Amino acid sequence: MAEEGFFKRLISGLTKTRDNIVNSMDSIFSGFSNIDEDFYEELEEVLIMGDLGVQATYDILDDLKKKVKERHIKQPADCREVLIESIREQMEVGETAYEFEEKTSVVMVVGVNGVGKTTTIGKLAGKLRAMDRKVIMAAADTFRAAAGEQLKEWANRAQAELIGGQEGSDPASVVYDAVAAAKARHADVLLCDTAGRLHNKKNLMEELKKMNRIVDREFPEAFRETLVVLDATTGQNALQQAKEFSEVTDITGIVLTKMDGTAKGGIAVAIHAELGIPVKYIGVGESIDDLQKFDADSFVKALFAVDGNN
Repeated sequence: MAEEGFFKRLISGLTKTRDNIVNSMDSIFSGFSNIDEDFYEELEEVLIMGDLGVQATYDILDDLKKKVKERHIKQPADCREVLIESIREQMEVGETAYEFEEKTSVVMVVGVNGVGKTTTIGKLAGKLRAMDRKVIMAAADTFRAAAGEQLKEWANRAQAELIGGQEGSDPASVVYDAVAAAKARHADVLLCDTAGRLHNKKNLMEELKKMNRIVDREFPEAFRETLVVLDATTGQNALQQAKEFSEVTDITGIVLTKMDGTAKGGIAVAIHAELGIPVKYIGVGESIDDLQKFDADSFVKALFAVDGNN
């Protein structure tokens, strides 16, 4: 099973994050004899240092304190399971997160250069094709010379049609052509690659607004999804990028790439807590199977190296 192999890769991919967070936590659970303010303060420090961010840390600890009280827990060691439960609950994605897979949809994919945005689109196209969905890809990142070529390669692999790809052409006109093609060919999902120029925020904002207006006008019946692709290895920078993109456009989900080998995997928890935007996919490598739907239960089990049968 691809999922099983993925879980194993996730466990090994999160090793550095585990070393960064979980080992420190475990020494607190075993080192304290009472559950008191000092105990919670130590935990708070470990969570914040582990890239979970202030908001997520406070939410998780509030929940932990509540559960400790309700369940009359007296031993610090018994808090480990409860903490795992609290983190998992923080990260639940919800049943409706992947509606776009089942509907006629337009998916805008945003993200700065270098995060694996184009690769993510290619992998998503491959996954959707494997579900027998008809996919069209729009190469609307017309500013980066290699983007069109890269997308063409992925389109061939995924057997999806590619619209656009000429360097320097107008991104909005690429989206216009792609929408027309998606309607004419009764495509299920239109995946749009967009330029990731956050440093030029005003232009980017205008460009995304223009693209969204075209879709609103030409394809009002389509279900809409906007995914931001973030590189997990950048930690708090990824959170900052997510914030900035959410100021520019209505982000509905996050794709976290490069989760293999990062010490900053805790950022997945932080982003969800701070922005209220769910992590929908995570990537732990290069192949199509290395991008999977985010599952809070699997993530937390992998992070804490909990046996899958627990």
